[in-house]
Amino acid sequence: MSINFKEALGVSADALQLRAERTRVLAANIANESTPGYTARDLDFASVMQARMDADDGAPTLSEDGPLFRVPYHPSADGNTVEIGVEQAAFSQNASDFQTSLTFINMKLRGLNKAITGQ
Repeated sequence: MSINFKEALGVSADALQLRAERTRVLAANIANESTPGYTARDLDFASVMQARMDADDGAPTLSEDGPLFRVPYHPSADGNTVEIGVEQAAFSQNASDFQTSLTFINMKLRGLNKAITGQ
């Protein structure tokens, strides 16, 4: 009997992938903190995850919901909307959420391993 990892891991693998993509978006924001005219972006995790769960094949592209542009609390004169404190806080929270998703996947894989080996 074969194991369908998509079913075995549920939405955890999708959540991990979306957290990784959000990490890339937030890192780009931080890297462009001093770039004039750069517009900070972010992913709405809940809506992208919901779209993924609602999709027929379970894997829509991010272009469907795409990165959202962030509205700054204090706009800068050069048009850059990156606020480093906001970005660092979002990056830190996302890293924590990524670690939680990874831990959950590891627990599921350990459970599968125990079931396979008869422990």
